[in-house]
Amino acid sequence: MRRLFLLLWLLLPLGGAAYHFGPGQDRLAEDRVARASELGLARAEEARRTARESGEDAARPLWAEAERAFDEALQHLPNGNELTLAKLRLERAKAQLNISKLPTARGELDGILRDLELAGADDAVLDDARETLANAQYYNTWLLRLEGEPRDVWEPEIEAARQNFRLGAERAESRGEVERAAEWNRSLESALRLARMDLTELQGLPLPSV
Repeated sequence: MRRLFLLLWLLLPLGGAAYHFGPGQDRLAEDRVARASELGLARAEEARRTARESGEDAARPLWAEAERAFDEALQHLPNGNELTLAKLRLERAKAQLNISKLPTARGELDGILRDLELAGADDAVLDDARETLANAQYYNTWLLRLEGEPRDVWEPEIEAARQNFRLGAERAESRGEVERAAEWNRSLESALRLARMDLTELQGLPLPSV
């Protein structure tokens, strides 16, 4: 009996190590992802509130913190969490749009929307991703025009924005969301105006917020 007890006692560290390097590591990773995600969402909400109260410049450091938090969450996210992965990438892209990283965010958003659709995201998340993409396309068109790019460069971008705004409006109308559909349609009208606007008129306007 003493030999059996001694053997079991010696095996205990092996069991602890197996947990630590197996399921324990997954649990640690999940905890880090959860903490980083919560921090990112909190900083993003604080940034929005600060932007409303004190202006966008005051909110930029908070958006930068949000981006770093979402980066950390993505680095520790275990494999196989495709829906969570796409959602975190979307939140990071939103933060990037507010800290002058439009090209980075714009390059990711098409794939993010596609991945969310493949992962079976709900309508609210898909609408959020589509609206973020359309806004990035709209803002990118504005910058391309100010940079003097020819129509064949910026027109496909604003056309894609128009299509996304229109689809968002149609989806909202099909669900009976009247106010939400009106918001999408106002964005669609803004995209149409941007495409038709004379360059000299555009140059006299302040840059829109993302």
